Amino acid sequence: MLSGVQPSGDVHLGNYLGAFRNWVADQHEHDAYYCIVDLHALTLDHDPSRLRERTLDMTRWLLAAGLDPRVCTIFVQSHLPEHTELSWILECTATYGELRRMTQFKDKSGGQESVRVGLFTYPVLMAADILLYDADRVPVGDDQRQHLELARNVAQRFNARYGDTFVVPDAAIPRVAARVMDLQAPERKMSKTTGTDAGLVYLADEPAAIERKIRRAVTDPGTDVVFDPENKPGVSNLLAILSAATNEDPTALAARYTQYGPLKADTAAAVVEMLRPVQDRYREVCADPSFVESVLAEGAARAGKVAAETVARARRAVGLLEPLR
Repeated sequence: MLSGVQPSGDVHLGNYLGAFRNWVADQHEHDAYYCIVDLHALTLDHDPSRLRERTLDMTRWLLAAGLDPRVCTIFVQSHLPEHTELSWILECTATYGELRRMTQFKDKSGGQESVRVGLFTYPVLMAADILLYDADRVPVGDDQRQHLELARNVAQRFNARYGDTFVVPDAAIPRVAARVMDLQAPERKMSKTTGTDAGLVYLADEPAAIERKIRRAVTDPGTDVVFDPENKPGVSNLLAILSAATNEDPTALAARYTQYGPLKADTAAAVVEMLRPVQDRYREVCADPSFVESVLAEGAARAGKVAAETVARARRAVGLLEPLR
């Protein structure tokens, strides 16, 4: 199994409940690879020094969330040149028409006069990320399903042309996870890209900040507390968060409340308590920089052995001359 995350900055509650908690459970059931995809971050404007720090910080949060480097493999994409080498080989297999149909490229490039080539081709790099590790299980949300289908198509086309080389990956239905929405705009997902600080709960937020943000969360007209995401998105978002923090059914939770105030207070308290061990672990990890470095070094070494074998198969398949020693 393979999953990846961009080092995009501060990690928020949507990242934790929507992905990281599931990864922690999945690592015990699969041969799991978790990749910090820093090369993908180069497709948009960025600060080089902040990218380096954000890559390290994402590693800290993954460890704080509960990923165990003795059980799974955690590594940085750019530490393995096999990712870019295989990406080029696959670019010579994918087609312009396939990439032009990618909806995320249309969304991110819309209205820009100058667009980086990497933004156009990064779905092929994503395909390389997956195919390098013979991943047959790739948990993806709806926004990445089209990219996984491209990886499948490219793998099948390559195998048909050059012989059986790649495992064709399947999209895995992710474990049920809370769909955390923006506290100030509950009609959209909690996201750094589209949200504001007031609408996001960051994993690093102090308890007082968490309580303030949830207390000021947008609710809905009327006073009924019901779990109805379509008609009562604000209240339903609070119930979904409380449900994720307490492992109780959101509809059953709704029946306990007749006012928004107590719901907000209980949700804030539950989130603070849920994040307390994660924040404690994060501080421990931050206090030991050598531990993070060793995790990434060991992860790159383990992942590198698998990646090197896959690239060697692909090189032989397309007829590249073996390196002369």
